[in-house]
Amino acid sequence: MLTFPGGKTKCLTFSYDDGIFQDMRLVQLFNLHGIKGTFNLNSGKMSRVDVWQNQDVQVRHMEPEHLKELYLGQEVAVHTVHHKHLYALSDEELSAELAQDKIALENLFGYPIYGMAYPFGDCDERIEAAVAKEGLYYGRCVQTTGTFALPENPLAWKGTAHHNDPKLMDYAEQFLSDGDELRLFYIWGHSYEFDVNRNWNVIEDLCAKLGGRDDVWYATNGEVVRWMKQNKLC
Repeated sequence: MLTFPGGKTKCLTFSYDDGIFQDMRLVQLFNLHGIKGTFNLNSGKMSRVDVWQNQDVQVRHMEPEHLKELYLGQEVAVHTVHHKHLYALSDEELSAELAQDKIALENLFGYPIYGMAYPFGDCDERIEAAVAKEGLYYGRCVQTTGTFALPENPLAWKGTAHHNDPKLMDYAEQFLSDGDELRLFYIWGHSYEFDVNRNWNVIEDLCAKLGGRDDVWYATNGEVVRWMKQNKLC
C-alpha cells in the first residue's frame, strides 16, 4: 500500500501568500506545533516598504533582510515579481514575472524553488505551460475542493479549504478520523486576514488540533509534489 514518508497516510500542508508582516506571527505558530507551510513571495515588492489598508488593518510587505531567518524550516515559492493579473500579460511578460521571481528567491534563500501560487488565482493552459517551462512543478489556485485528494494536475492545484471556510474544523475531524486511505489536507490564505477578521483563534485552534501528531506527515507544498513525482503520481 502506498503511504507518505514514515508509513503515514495523512499529510498536512499550508500555503500563504504575499510575504506580509503578519506572516511572522503565523510562522511562529507553525513552528510551535511542528507544522510546515509554503509562503509565496513577490520579489519586486521587497525592495521598499509597501503598505496598504484592508478595512482598519495595515498590511505591508516585508523587506528581505530577515526573511531567510523567518522562513527557516518552511518553504518559499514564486508569487511573481509584481503580483500582476497573469491573463493580461504577453508571453514574454509572463515568462519574466515567473523567471525573475524564481531567480531572485533562489538567490535570497539559497535553495531551489519548486512551485508557486497564482496571483488573483489567474490560471489557464497558457499560464500552466509557462510555469512548467520555468522548471516549476506546481501552481496553487484559489479554488478549493473540500476533499483530501491528491492533485490530479499539480499545475492547477486546488486546496482543500481556505482558512475562513466555515467547515474548517469539520474537515479537521474528518482528516484525523480512522482510515487507511491517503489524505492530503491543504489549507491556504493570507495571514493579514486573521487581523482583518479578528480571528487568529481559528488558526491557533486548528494548529493545536492538528500539530504534533505521530500519524501526520507535515510537509511543504514542494515536498508533497516531489513525493508525488518520486512515486510517479504526476
